[in-house]
Parts: sequence; structure tokens; C-alpha cells
Amino acid sequence: MNKKEIETKIKELKQKHNAVILAHNYQRPEVQDIADFLGDSLGLAMKAAETDAKAIVFCGVDFMAESAKILNPDKIVVHPDKKAQCPMAAMVDVESLGWFIEKNPQAEVVAYVNTTADVKAQTDICCTSSNAVKVVKSIKKKDIIFIPDTNLGLYVKRFIHDKNLILWPGICPTHHKITKDEILEIKKQHQDAETIVHPECRPEVIDIADQVFSTQGMINYVSKADSKEFIIGTERELCYRLKKENPDKTFYSLKSAICPNMKKITLEKVLKSMESLEPKIELSETIMQKARLPLQRMMDIGRGD
Repeated sequence: MNKKEIETKIKELKQKHNAVILAHNYQRPEVQDIADFLGDSLGLAMKAAETDAKAIVFCGVDFMAESAKILNPDKIVVHPDKKAQCPMAAMVDVESLGWFIEKNPQAEVVAYVNTTADVKAQTDICCTSSNAVKVVKSIKKKDIIFIPDTNLGLYVKRFIHDKNLILWPGICPTHHKITKDEILEIKKQHQDAETIVHPECRPEVIDIADQVFSTQGMINYVSKADSKEFIIGTERELCYRLKKENPDKTFYSLKSAICPNMKKITLEKVLKSMESLEPKIELSETIMQKARLPLQRMMDIGRGD
């Protein structure tokens, strides 16, 4: 089947199964095009919680599909390729976190949403890149264990000086690959371009940026900005959405900023998963109940950008 035939078949199956397709901003352009909702981690979590559909087809990495299931325990949640996993989420496990908590029993645990369901179940509250500062500010305790992204934790520290953030040694490989030199090289060629980077980037990259936002924050900012050119310091596929929504503006992506795990989901895999409603996300009731509370607390706080 060609692309148009696949898209037509997917639309038919959506109606048949009363399904909704959620896709992250880092998905392939053709996957973004067939999604009912595009967004960042927080936006998609909120859409998952609101939907009346009987089935959710989640085009993103594993922890995102798990979050959708946690928030919709009675719905079918399908992840088109279970090998589409987040390497940063894999950098923290329940056993290691347990040791960390034992060493710091006085601390509250903030989990970046980029964590597995069983890890979320051991934490107090989740956050995303869009509301991490807001979430940490909301906590009354002085000591906070922040997992698993060191770079995001260091970014939060720039705004909060009355708390002790105990940072987990994890990173997003895609954002960590972005270098100051790469951005400065593009800036040399496009001197009028504004530089916008993600808070998962290294501190020295954040230091030279004009703006720092989550992907949804970037989308919101760009639509209102007077600038016509932007260097985008996050996964390159966001530029597809930005250009589609702002055709009069120019976006420069970074060659290094590619998440191979996000690219594992293809249009063909979305079709196959919708034909069989497989592979399903399966989580225990206990894990879902425990993980739902920190996710709900995160959503109650809402966006910070």
C-alpha cells in the first residue's frame, strides 16, 4: 500500500475501534500527520486523561504509552512498537531508587515523567520539562530527590535557591549531544535567528540560548514571536510541526538532535497495530494505582511555560 492508502485505512480503523491517535512532537512527519493530537509529554498525558475514545494508539516512547494506560486503566492502550523505548527512563530502576531514598529519607521524590511506571509508583510527584520549576517550587520540603535527568535538574536549580536538589546521574542522549559549538556555528551563518533550546540540554548550551522552553513552550513562543528565523535546540522533528504551523518563518534544526527510538514508529506499524489493537500496554493494578497519584499531582499543577 502507498502512503495515501495506509492513511485511508488508518482512518477507517479509527472509526471501527473508536480509537484516538496521540503522537509526540518528535515523531516522524507522516506519523504526526495522522495523529488526532500532537503534543509534549504533559499535553499528551492531559489528552489521554480527557479522551472518550475506547482505544488509545500512542505514538511515542514507552513511558508515554504507560502514562496513558495509568490514566486510563479501563481503556485499551496500544504502543505500535514496544522497542521504542526511552534510554533516559532506563537509567533509573526501582532497586537503585530505593537505595537513594534510604540514604535520603527526609527527601521528597520528584520524577521527571520520563520514567517507567514502576519507578513512578515509588515517587511523590511527577513533572515535565514544561512545569519542572513550578512542581519543585510547590514542594514544602527542603530536600528533593530529582530523577532521572541531571540537566533538567540543573536547569531547575537556576530558579530555586531555597531547596536542596539531589540529582540523579541521568541524561537524555539526544539533548546531551547538542553542543554549544554546533549552535554557535549555525548562529554564525544565520545571525538574525533566535536560539531556542530544551531544558534537557547541557548547561553551557542553555547559557547561550535566547529562550529555553519545552517543546510546547517552543510552539507557543514561536507563533507569537516577531523573529522570522529560529535555531531549534531539540529533536529535529519538532521543526516539521513548527514550519507547518508557521509557514512564513524559517527553522534550523541540529544534525545531532535525532532520537532513534522515536523514529522506530512508522506509518506501517501504526496501521498494523490498529488492525489488531496490539501490542497492548499491560500494567498491574497495584503499579497503576500507585503511579496515578504522582501523575495526577503533576497535571493538577499544570504548565509552567
